[in-house]
Amino acid sequence: MLRKLLKEKIRQYYIGHDQQFIFKQAHHIQLPRIKEIDLYVHIPFCKNMCPYCPYNKIKYDKKLVKPFLDGILSEIEQYSTILGKINVPSIYIGGGTPTNIIDELGIIINHITDKFKVTGDIAIETNPNDVNETVANKLKEYDVSLVSLGIQSFNDKNLKLIGRNYKANILKPAMDLLLKYDFKTLNVDLMFALPGQSNEDVLSDIKKAIDLGANQITTYPLFTFPYSKAGEYMKLKKVKMPNLINRRKMYKTIYDYCLNQGFERISVWGFKKGHTPRFSSVTRDQYIGFGPGAGTYVGDGFYFNTFSVRDYIDKCLNNKFPIALKLEVTEKLSKYYWLYWRFYDTYVPKKQLWEIFDKNDKKLKRSLTLTKVLKMYEEDENFLTLTERGCFWIHLAQNYFVLNYINKVWYIAMNDPWPKEIKI
Repeated sequence: MLRKLLKEKIRQYYIGHDQQFIFKQAHHIQLPRIKEIDLYVHIPFCKNMCPYCPYNKIKYDKKLVKPFLDGILSEIEQYSTILGKINVPSIYIGGGTPTNIIDELGIIINHITDKFKVTGDIAIETNPNDVNETVANKLKEYDVSLVSLGIQSFNDKNLKLIGRNYKANILKPAMDLLLKYDFKTLNVDLMFALPGQSNEDVLSDIKKAIDLGANQITTYPLFTFPYSKAGEYMKLKKVKMPNLINRRKMYKTIYDYCLNQGFERISVWGFKKGHTPRFSSVTRDQYIGFGPGAGTYVGDGFYFNTFSVRDYIDKCLNNKFPIALKLEVTEKLSKYYWLYWRFYDTYVPKKQLWEIFDKNDKKLKRSLTLTKVLKMYEEDENFLTLTERGCFWIHLAQNYFVLNYINKVWYIAMNDPWPKEIKI
């Protein structure tokens, strides 16, 4: 209750009373006139329903694949009819496990490239169990250039704990195969702050990923969404997460080791080496999402498609947008949304900051002064740059605050295809 009251007071202080934090039922989308937009494609099918994973997914069902394909092609068509052949700087494909429908994936990508002018990289997530010669070859054929492999851990005990249905001995062959196909970026996802995990375990996972050739590492803590099976498991079994002190040590170990190995920081969780393009799922300023449960942000509003795969298919096949929810966004919230993601990037360009915000904004200036005193960032002529301490606290704030909003929206939307409203 106290945390909820604190969050509301902080929101009112910065955003004001004009912004309502309520997702309301919506069945259409208002698209501004735009010249370019990033795209997200959500593939809900998954053969390994990991209990810790909070994302919108269903067990792979061959009977639903063709109707889903027809539905998402229709949704893409509806957007292209309104927007025309605008520029698309990037495509991100997530899930679920997108490579579960590798043949249909090619049809979806071809449809997007036919309807829009794709000028940037195509990025995709995959699972070690899905990686084989056929999949790697087809991804290359589809012009996918950035691949993220969801390894999570090289430790069999931890893999079993989080519900992964493979052993660590398949991980090196999977990485070797992807490296053979010479994708621009091979990102490896690794989890930390797992129950019973030690600082040495975390360091061992990072070392192995780098030694095996990953040129980007993304590390993130176990997201214990209360509605997820992981959340239920921890509540029932009284499984304990590492305390804050140990979590702090783990993060510093990851941070220091990656930098010492010649990696550069690209987000509070991510590090990459060399001139490879950055693999990122979240830092697009504006984007349109295709697929069940996909989000869209176009400046004046956040939208969510219905999370129900069957309802999504039904709407799309009837040439209707599958939009279920909209959050109206005021100009002030849009500014802080931009700032939040720049801090997530760990670098805030000062010129752009003061173009977006009033230089006389006392609330922002006071906050920046306080966080600088707390050594959360350093400043030069061009940037505000987060320190390691700042990175840790930003990542922790996201875990405890922002993810609670996501938790509430997703919990309700997964249980009701067309909620009347969701107050966050």
